[in-house]
Amino acid sequence: MRILILGGTTEASELAQLLAADSRFDATLSLAGRTASPRPQPLPTRIGGFGGIAGLEAWLRDHAIDALIDATHPYADQISRHAVAACSTLSLPLASIRRAAWQRQSGDNWIVVDSAETAAAVLGSEASRVFLSLGRLELAAFAAAPQHHYIARTIDPPGDIALPPDIRFVRDRGPFDDAKEQAFLSEEGIAVVVSKNSGGAATYPKIAAARRLGIPVVMIARPDKPQGVALDSARAALLWLETQLAHRPAPASRRSV
Repeated sequence: MRILILGGTTEASELAQLLAADSRFDATLSLAGRTASPRPQPLPTRIGGFGGIAGLEAWLRDHAIDALIDATHPYADQISRHAVAACSTLSLPLASIRRAAWQRQSGDNWIVVDSAETAAAVLGSEASRVFLSLGRLELAAFAAAPQHHYIARTIDPPGDIALPPDIRFVRDRGPFDDAKEQAFLSEEGIAVVVSKNSGGAATYPKIAAARRLGIPVVMIARPDKPQGVALDSARAALLWLETQLAHRPAPASRRSV
């Protein structure tokens, strides 16, 4: 059974590990290419976009894909829309792994906004030390608030984008440690944290550390993300694929590709 995984998350990597060891499935992992040095994967991997809905449809047809798993980041809403549309046209089974969002807890001081641009605006006119825990592509929004001192943690260099004049980069990737995150925020004198609500355990320690230190968090809300059959883990995705495999039609009655 031929599978395409739209990846870029921990869950996608976990599913790749499960499928690589399972001879029932012939899986390919697709990455958007936003990370210059992605972690090595145990499956054949393609990098880059598909060229819109039509391009994704063509790729799925040309590679005789039997089912698609959307395990993209909670903020990657465009590719999810394309996946829903392409699978609908081709009558392909689609499942989506959806990581639960972080929930506000007692002691959290969250300012929830709808975009990086709004996050920059709510930082205020008085200069502050701001920790940006975002993808590098969102950093340009903070050029509109040049009065702040920013510390941005990214996996890759920012590349050729507009940046605020007072910004320092910390190159690192999760998972992160609770005690180290608290020490980092304290030592850097961080007054505000800006974060996406990515969910999961790997990057949550900064949120817990901000709560303990009484630091407000400007939280960028998730977009409305279309989905197929909703799943909550890589293991659930494997079980779903096994169900699809068990109910596949005989070869003579399968769709034309």
